[in-house]
Amino acid sequence: MRAMSQHTLGEPDVLTPVELDRPVPGPNEVLVRVHAVGVNDTDWRHRRTGLYLGAPPFVVGWDVSGVIEAVGRGVTLHQPGDEVFGMLDYPRGAGGYAEYAVAPARNLVRKPSTIDHVHAAALPVAGLTAWQALVDTADVQPGQRVLIHAAAGGTGHVAVQVAKALGAYVIGTASAAKHGFVRGLGADEVIDYHTVDFAEAVSAIDFVLDGVGGDYCIRSLRTMRRGGTLVAIVFPRDQDFEPVAKQRGVRVAELTVEADRTGLQAVAALIEQGRLRAEIDSVLPLAQAAEAHRRGETRRTTGKMVLTVAE
Repeated sequence: MRAMSQHTLGEPDVLTPVELDRPVPGPNEVLVRVHAVGVNDTDWRHRRTGLYLGAPPFVVGWDVSGVIEAVGRGVTLHQPGDEVFGMLDYPRGAGGYAEYAVAPARNLVRKPSTIDHVHAAALPVAGLTAWQALVDTADVQPGQRVLIHAAAGGTGHVAVQVAKALGAYVIGTASAAKHGFVRGLGADEVIDYHTVDFAEAVSAIDFVLDGVGGDYCIRSLRTMRRGGTLVAIVFPRDQDFEPVAKQRGVRVAELTVEADRTGLQAVAALIEQGRLRAEIDSVLPLAQAAEAHRRGETRRTTGKMVLTVAE
């Protein structure tokens, strides 16, 4: 099968086309013929550092949408021919940049019929991150004030929509050129982080999603109510936040996204209700994975990039 692999760590050009044996699903696993794979920040972090995957060679990619090709022993949820989407086991179960991928059966759910494989592949990691931060970790309630950093980005633009679906009052940070886009997602306010210090501009925040890192965590604490929750999904960040958080009575949690069938079903329900959509920045063929990484690392994309695999 075709795949984009790497034999060394480094810049985007280490991603090269290879031919690999088609994987075989084991017990409780399924083999997916990948139609599209989402591109995420974690893809290039692993490409550069190995992170949780160790030394190359390996194939990155966790967001997939495609068709069940075969099922392993004990699988009852899916059968060959089912259109599915989901997240491969994160962080060590990578392999999405390929024609076929193996995943635990319960990592995948039926693809909503209202969207194509490209849009479906853009949503598992971002959707689950937003759901696990807003719902599972913070239990955001209607009327609460939510601050989403990098609100036009891959995870941020999904988190804005999830927060609105929960009934929150949503404030996003984004460059001025992207304010119309973020408001179109449902944000009640948008702050230009280039010209305005968000820590001075907003207050009484119940929940913050920090997808930027650096000093955003400690600055965000200044905006928050006592009893609020800040979830950080990007590392490293300013390490002096702990005494400030304790003083202000704010919970700070680090979140690494997990495969979660219940959460993914909730994401799928929002899609089917028309309350959640993926903004696609660009679509490239699998062979141009290196170009996708180059674009992504500029941090200037809006929404998600997706690689197409099957014709």
